[in-house]
Amino acid sequence: MNHLDRKLLRDLRGLKSQALAVALVMACGLAMMIMTRSLIRSLETAQAGYYEQNRFAQVFAGLKRAPLSVAERVAEIPGVGAVETGIGMRVTLDLPGMDEPASALINSLPERGEARLNRLYLRSGHMIGIDSRHQILVGEAFAEAHGLKPGDALSAILNGRKIPLRIAGIVLSPEFVFEAPPGAALPDNRTFGVFWMRYEELAEAYSLEGAFNRVSVTLAPGASERAVIAEMDRVLETFGGLGAYGRENHPSHIRVRDEIRVLEGLSFGFPLVFLSVAAFMTNSVMSRQITLQREQIAILKAFGFSNAQIGGHFFKFTFAIIAAGTALGALGGVVLGHKLVDMYHLFFRFPRLEFMLSWPTLLAAVAASAVASSVGVVGAVRRAVMLPPAEAMRPEAPASFRPSLVERAGIGGWFSASMRMAMRNVERKPWRAGLTTLALAMATGILIIPNSFRDGVGYILDFQWDLVHRETVSLSLVEPGPSRAIAEFRQLPGVVHAEPFRYVAVELDAGTVRRRVAIQGLPSEGLLSRVVDGSGVPLTLPERGLVLSRKLGEALGLRVGDTIVVRVLEGKRPVREVTVAGFAEDFAGIAAYMELDALNRLLMEGDRISGAHVSVAAGSWRAFLQAVKETPRASGVVIKDSMRESFRKTTAQSIGLLQTIYLVFATVVAFGIVYNSARISLSERQRELATLRVLGFTRREVGAVLVGELVILAVVAIPLGLVFGSGMAKAILTSVNTETVRLPLILTAGNYAFATLVIVVATTLSLVFACRKLAQLDLVAVLKARD
Repeated sequence: MNHLDRKLLRDLRGLKSQALAVALVMACGLAMMIMTRSLIRSLETAQAGYYEQNRFAQVFAGLKRAPLSVAERVAEIPGVGAVETGIGMRVTLDLPGMDEPASALINSLPERGEARLNRLYLRSGHMIGIDSRHQILVGEAFAEAHGLKPGDALSAILNGRKIPLRIAGIVLSPEFVFEAPPGAALPDNRTFGVFWMRYEELAEAYSLEGAFNRVSVTLAPGASERAVIAEMDRVLETFGGLGAYGRENHPSHIRVRDEIRVLEGLSFGFPLVFLSVAAFMTNSVMSRQITLQREQIAILKAFGFSNAQIGGHFFKFTFAIIAAGTALGALGGVVLGHKLVDMYHLFFRFPRLEFMLSWPTLLAAVAASAVASSVGVVGAVRRAVMLPPAEAMRPEAPASFRPSLVERAGIGGWFSASMRMAMRNVERKPWRAGLTTLALAMATGILIIPNSFRDGVGYILDFQWDLVHRETVSLSLVEPGPSRAIAEFRQLPGVVHAEPFRYVAVELDAGTVRRRVAIQGLPSEGLLSRVVDGSGVPLTLPERGLVLSRKLGEALGLRVGDTIVVRVLEGKRPVREVTVAGFAEDFAGIAAYMELDALNRLLMEGDRISGAHVSVAAGSWRAFLQAVKETPRASGVVIKDSMRESFRKTTAQSIGLLQTIYLVFATVVAFGIVYNSARISLSERQRELATLRVLGFTRREVGAVLVGELVILAVVAIPLGLVFGSGMAKAILTSVNTETVRLPLILTAGNYAFATLVIVVATTLSLVFACRKLAQLDLVAVLKARD
């Protein structure tokens, strides 16, 4: 070890607390970058491997009914590779020990052999034998939610008949990585599951022998997906086709893709802020260190050390901090990444989902830290190595002192001598004061961001399930029926109020942009499921026109008064031009709304409904649930409280975990910035402060000079930080919001108060520590005149 390296170790020991503060801030930024980018790699790798090994289809279509011979016509479409047909039906379940009725999507298994596409992955138990009857395979998410295992029994209502079923195995499917009810943006594994049973049994129950109502295909190499979809729609139109769509529009695939998009947004915003702060802190520490070692630099030059050696010595100091920050950041990123992967198992069902460290990200993170920190100190190092030895041996020229602004304004007498000194020091070093204020503002601002996530989740819970959805439960019919079916729901035990609804699958065409959604037909002034604007004010659905969710309107690039083409994908499949009458606010999925009678007129089918939103008296809840289980026409049951709880356990829990991680990191960064500022201020002014002690100032008065300066900067920085944090929160939320789940920007007084409190506490603790160091100063050593 050479002389400069031994000096480096001594310097690091002397500045260990400041170096550690910088390393921790850097580690927080690197941990978030490594965690999020590695999670992206983990999800993408698991998804790609699962899709390939289990042959996930590329184009999908639902229809009313078609003979199996139609599959041959689909296979003959140019560009189609393999074809898989089957049956999928929504049914009501009766689970032992569960009062609430659950529903399931039961899919058929091939009569013989393994499926060509969308192959199942057996988690436990066994596949269903050819001659087995009343056996099913159950999706893992539903099985775990109810503690089901192979051999357990349950009942399902198939086409009006209650049939006992026994579980043969627990499985996964690439079609249902994200198990959610059809048309729902959120999962509810307690009341909805995905099942599979033999084609022969399911076809017999629904009189679909020799027919299918679902088809999936893969594409030949180089085939045009758009052309294949258009031709499939033409072939299936006669058989009640609901419109083919590609993998990019598959609900489960969309949910995984959106989660990756969220991680991509988070992998940029937070690390950028934290690494910028770390670069600033490194510059502050190194600039001060070089200033304090002017004499040592001169002596080193006098003894023959070159500029390159001296410059390399100070860069090594920086790289030592980077090495510590990188090690801590990599460890933190891996630990937190494993924790988040475990959380993803709650709602993403892959055969294997393991945390995979992204080595390119780790190397890129180290490079980014090195570049950011080096850029931050290169100016200070350059000044040090270019300084002639003779000039470096002389002390720096004293600063020009003059009365502060408040003194020149004639109000200096309002402040103590210590506070006036602090004000003068702030004014005579405006650049340093400005940079310190900026750092404190960033420390304040980053505390706003994670709490805005928490407040956004809380707002959604109140908005979505108290303001918009005021029903107790939603009941769906097996097929749309006449409006008089609402009377049957109103006669169920405990029903206080019931309102009909109609769901219709459509494609909205706004020229260059298209979206497949379900138009919801509702009463014009419904009391249960309401359409509200951004202020929470209920909207009256007009007699003509379409109301779109705000996110859907943005995606389609529409404004109020614009015309949009509506292509209905069921029934008589009319195509109509409809005017956009307004925009509604919601935070889960995208939707379109029409007045119920207007929607039925558009469909040209008379007065029909898909189900009803129902309000139930609390005392009659159990009787109501039992009656629903015995209602054969009810194929789908969505319980509001169950959906709210599912949101808490999945989406809200994942956001909450991220919020907690980021809040801890933001707090660490805030304390690091404030502490580093206090220590630098002390090191810069210790000679001046020691002089005041010798002149007779008390420790309290001398400490007040140090305290006053940082307090002045903090008072200026906090309001700036609140504004900065609000802007950053908006930018980050905008980048991570998707069409499936969105967080609103909610900035509360409590959020601002928390950020302010953390900065005040950090400032107080840092100043207490700095004042203790001030009290321990060796006045004789500090005041020794330099030759």
